[in-house]
Amino acid sequence: MSQFEIYHVIQGLSEDLGSTISPESLVENIEKSTKSSVSNTHKVATQKQIRHLAQRAVDSDKFLAKYEELKSKNVDCLGSYISLLSKISEDKKLREFLDRNAKQPCSDSSLNKISTCNSTQLSDTKEVDITPEEIRSRLQKVVAKAQEKKSNPFEKRVDKQSKARHPSHHSPELPNWLSMRPSMSLDFVVDRASAPTPFAAVLGAVPIGSQENILLEDLLYCLEGVEGEYIVPNPLQGPYEPRTFTISSCVDQSLRELAIQILPLASHYSMVVRFMEEKSGFQYGQVNHALAAAMGCLIKDYLVLVAQLEMLLDQGGFNLHEMWFYVQPTLHCMSILANIASTINKAEAKGGQVLSLLHEQTSSYMGDTKGQELCLYLTQAASVPYMEILEKWIYKGAICDPYQEFLVEDNEMIQKEDLPLDYSADYWEKRYTIRRERIPVFLERVADVILRTGKYLNVIRQCGKNIKTPQDEDIVYTIKERQYFESIEKAYLFASKTLLQLLMEENDLMRRLKSVKHYFLLDQGDFIMQFMDSCEEELSKNIGDIMPTRLESLLELALRTSAANSDPYKDDMRTELLPYDLTFQMSKILSIETQEEKDSRIRIWIRGLKENLRVWISNKVGKSFHLKNAKMYVPAFALRQRMLNCIQNLEYYMMVEVIEPNWLAFLSKINNVNNVDEVLVCHSDFLDTCLKDCMLTNPDLLRIVNSLMSACEQFCQFMQQMTKYYVDAELTSMLGPGYEGSDTYCESPEPPTNTSIKECSGGSFKQRINKFDDEFTSVLVTLLDNISSLGRENNSEKLVNVLYRLNFNAFYTEHLEKLCADRTLAVGETDHGSASG
Repeated sequence: MSQFEIYHVIQGLSEDLGSTISPESLVENIEKSTKSSVSNTHKVATQKQIRHLAQRAVDSDKFLAKYEELKSKNVDCLGSYISLLSKISEDKKLREFLDRNAKQPCSDSSLNKISTCNSTQLSDTKEVDITPEEIRSRLQKVVAKAQEKKSNPFEKRVDKQSKARHPSHHSPELPNWLSMRPSMSLDFVVDRASAPTPFAAVLGAVPIGSQENILLEDLLYCLEGVEGEYIVPNPLQGPYEPRTFTISSCVDQSLRELAIQILPLASHYSMVVRFMEEKSGFQYGQVNHALAAAMGCLIKDYLVLVAQLEMLLDQGGFNLHEMWFYVQPTLHCMSILANIASTINKAEAKGGQVLSLLHEQTSSYMGDTKGQELCLYLTQAASVPYMEILEKWIYKGAICDPYQEFLVEDNEMIQKEDLPLDYSADYWEKRYTIRRERIPVFLERVADVILRTGKYLNVIRQCGKNIKTPQDEDIVYTIKERQYFESIEKAYLFASKTLLQLLMEENDLMRRLKSVKHYFLLDQGDFIMQFMDSCEEELSKNIGDIMPTRLESLLELALRTSAANSDPYKDDMRTELLPYDLTFQMSKILSIETQEEKDSRIRIWIRGLKENLRVWISNKVGKSFHLKNAKMYVPAFALRQRMLNCIQNLEYYMMVEVIEPNWLAFLSKINNVNNVDEVLVCHSDFLDTCLKDCMLTNPDLLRIVNSLMSACEQFCQFMQQMTKYYVDAELTSMLGPGYEGSDTYCESPEPPTNTSIKECSGGSFKQRINKFDDEFTSVLVTLLDNISSLGRENNSEKLVNVLYRLNFNAFYTEHLEKLCADRTLAVGETDHGSASG
């Protein structure tokens, strides 16, 4: 609606209501409220709020992980929700009220109040007249439902299957016709609640020849699922148990034994038709549907056999021995069908599980040709819908799985336009996953290949490219797996090469990787230095007070004014503030976090940038000091130089001796790849090698390097506190010893006026510097010792290089020898103590 139309409508409403407010002011208020409501829906949560909530959370790791997951999905109301939780956590009275009401059980008095209120409401409602006929009809309906449930005690398993379906799936539900009309079933109609049907008459006085004809008729009825006169089916002991029969005791013993040999065929028939009738429901999946249909074709042939036997009986001269001769081959086939039906029913199998059971049955009949052919026929028929889903996945990247049977599951059905711009790289890992319980055993070896094939095609389609496979080969189940393995391999190679071509040529993967190397692997130092210098003031704040928009502006300025300006992908750079530091990230990667680190991590007040570099700038003031005063700072300047030398050598080792050679090796490998998997392997090997050679995968070395950085940081902070006194000392050296403020230089921020420089420098200042020196030397010597041990174990030439760089001219050799001697002495004392004990 245009603004003119809005104005016209509001003007008409105000005239009809007799309002004196001008329409212009009403339109302005509506526009303001609309803008505020829109802006509130996109409210961004601050890092301070997230950190505050993580401190109060029962499990901070789960809270942060859930926040990152929702943030990656670009949930609109996430910021508003975090803000609401933060306000609730800050309100003490509200928290107490919520805790009290959440833990307080419902008392009897409150229940009485509720019941009284309900009775009052019922008494206030209008009375409804109910006639006796309506009451009788309602009671009849309730009794009918109860009788229906009683007559079908196995109905609960149908509800269980329907509940096990995927929550987003809605399959049609058919009425339970067999419970409503039992005579529609092909199985025996037996009242489970009543006793077995009594026999029609006694056969004791009937001749044996006539008894045989009567038994033949009863057997033919039983073979078709109809109750006989002298052969009666017993009630089932369970929904998947075999059917048993009772033969009249008046039947001759020899005839009884022949009938007992034939009756298993009727039992197998009963098991098969029960399976067919049950698995035809929508909730059991397409594989069970196809298997039931294939069994139905075999049952038709079986009923043809029964009709032929009945014709022989009508012709005369037919006896039980001939009947036993004719049904023996069919008895073997029906026993296989009944065994398959019972196994699938008891396992409650579906989809790939059914195919696995059928494959095992097929393999188990290796010596039985007819049995193996029968199982192969059933497996091929049942696998047709599964193979159709597989073909659509590996040829088109689409999943058409309405009953959740396929081995690949789509966890999130969203469109490309709904995806966030910066969704994480593990999106494809989480969206399409393998369900191991759905994998048929004959596809287990290529399950990962199947997953990647369809996933690659989805990536191509998400990039807006049409997928045209060279030829779609039909995949048919065979005992020899090589046939469909080749089809799957061809589809995989096509998808992988197509995606590789898309990444390398159209999306310029190599130049993008080089762009990433500029920034994350410090390939262009001027950009990093310029960015850190411009952001120093902003990053010196607490992370909750840092403005991300200002960092974005400074980042863009650094990109435009440095050598990174020639990078064609520099505009893809973004800044993001995380509620944890680099050490925590490495700990999570290596999974070496201890419980103490876990408990104390949230309490750390993270700062964006430590004041590490400014001390070298401020210490230049010491060059202008008088010789007498400058001697006091010699230990501090010497320690500063040692720290600087250590940091520079570590940086040189990582940049020149680790990252650059591995990068060149990575480029040479990636130029010879044939598919995307090889690209991923090369990239993973490059990252793993860099992490290992940079001493980031060893928990002990990582902890020591972190301690070394902490020692340097503490020294820098201490020297920064002394900056104001360098200015006083410089002023004293320029004005001469007669200056009145010459005796006011001290370590403390507000030193006493009667303390001289000599006392301050020869006392606490010197002791602090010596303490820093001892701590730094101890940590560095421990690092050198660990590097030396690791180099001997791994035979790593690079670690030997960094060892000689850090211990240049054998400066720390004496300390290393002392450390080794102390360790040897400690081990000897331990061995001596254990031997004496």
